[in-house]
Amino acid sequence: MTNDEMKAYLQSIVAKTPFAAFLGAEVISISPGHVELAIPVIPEKMNQHHGFVHGAVIGFVADSACAWAAGSVAGDVVTAEYKLNLLAPAIGDRIIGIGSVIKASSRTVVTKAEIYSERAGERRLVAFAVATVAKTDAK
Repeated sequence: MTNDEMKAYLQSIVAKTPFAAFLGAEVISISPGHVELAIPVIPEKMNQHHGFVHGAVIGFVADSACAWAAGSVAGDVVTAEYKLNLLAPAIGDRIIGIGSVIKASSRTVVTKAEIYSERAGERRLVAFAVATVAKTDAK
């Protein structure tokens, strides 16, 4: 499958995934073992009481970046676990997740993700995640 075909396929999965579609998730780029995604920030729906994007939204982007990177090499997957480090307040127009595969084995894929807030085209690292993603038996 070409990168463009992978991108179209993944975006079709996003469209069928209620929470991802609700957040407006968009696949920016994908290649084997690597993915970049974005969600637009809607402050009145996504911010917490200090005016930063809520950690649950950051968690979604981290989880998705890791799982989608894993899926690009392993097919259908589900997240088994992830650890999220929140590094700075997320303030901006978009949240960007960049996921990559660290190591893939026969049943699991270990991944990492860097999460950025983007404001006026400038990115700021706001979180880092590591995840173990399990291959499913789905065909």
